Amino acid sequence: MKKIICLLFLSIVIFACTETDCGCAAPPIEAMYFPPIDGSTAWETNTIANLGWNQNAVQPLLDYLELKHSKSFIVLVNGRIVMENYFNGHTATSPWYWASAGKTLTSTVTGIAEQEGLINTNNKVSTYLGNGWTSAPLAKENLITCKNLLSMNSGLNDALGDDVSPANLQYLQDSGTRWAYHNVYVKLQDVIDVATPNHTWTTYFNEKLKNKLGMTGSWLTSGNTGSLSVYWSNSRSMARFGLMILNKGKWSETTIVNENYLGLATNTSQNINQSYGYLWWLNGKTSYHLPQSQLQINGSIIPTAPNDMYMALGKDDQKIYVVPSMKMVIIRMGEAADNVNLALSDFDETLWTKISALYQ
Repeated sequence: MKKIICLLFLSIVIFACTETDCGCAAPPIEAMYFPPIDGSTAWETNTIANLGWNQNAVQPLLDYLELKHSKSFIVLVNGRIVMENYFNGHTATSPWYWASAGKTLTSTVTGIAEQEGLINTNNKVSTYLGNGWTSAPLAKENLITCKNLLSMNSGLNDALGDDVSPANLQYLQDSGTRWAYHNVYVKLQDVIDVATPNHTWTTYFNEKLKNKLGMTGSWLTSGNTGSLSVYWSNSRSMARFGLMILNKGKWSETTIVNENYLGLATNTSQNINQSYGYLWWLNGKTSYHLPQSQLQINGSIIPTAPNDMYMALGKDDQKIYVVPSMKMVIIRMGEAADNVNLALSDFDETLWTKISALYQ
């Protein structure tokens, strides 16, 4: 009788583990792999065949990526490279910009600074930058917390461009009452610069994140903002970051960013845009807002993609897709897929139709 019960329990467990949240076959159960951080090119691989995926779906996906001006495409499953392809003269060592996908780097480093007790995201920004970092009335400026910058609900006017000088950061509505995609998030880099003793933003980022993951790359000044806001690296560095995020903030067994903070960062952060966390986009929610729009759109951002996916999205279709249910990270770097250069476009939906053909 005990044997029958044990066998029944085992069969239930096996059945439960063969499906994922996205309705597809689960990846093989194996330990998560992390490549060396010593600068070597060694990185374990897996194959389409070994995963039981559809080899016939590979070429249509690659053809579409090349047609849509891609420069690189990487698929990791359990940390191992399943696909790594370069297009249009790009190579494994070529740097490219993350654009707004790099917002997630700022989010992550903010979490690191908080776990080290250097900042508190509930504090007002002026705690660190002093009064007058905006041109808003002082009482309104003092409403804006670091968490408002992470959540994109500072209440500052998003229609004035990327310049984050005080004169260009103008009050529009009380913080927390309006969601708007705004470059003011880069002031978090200034907060960390002030709050971290014996460090600048760049040296703190390098020590606490970049070097611990074995990433390459550097921050470059963008436009006339005077802020270090655009990160450039090779595609594998982007994949390394995505892998750490997939592993709940750990690189192998080493904690990089607190799992609790990362959980907040990759879930809805406010009650206006359900599909936005702490500078991360969230799939599978009931509604979303687009940049430069106050219109609420019902449904998931990318209906063809897994509902549990969260995303770093940047101008010209820079992408980090993280899919916990499949232990998968996907990277796309390149030029704009179409004639628009927004972080979000219908490119995502078609791309995911072709990606999902690999495993469904």
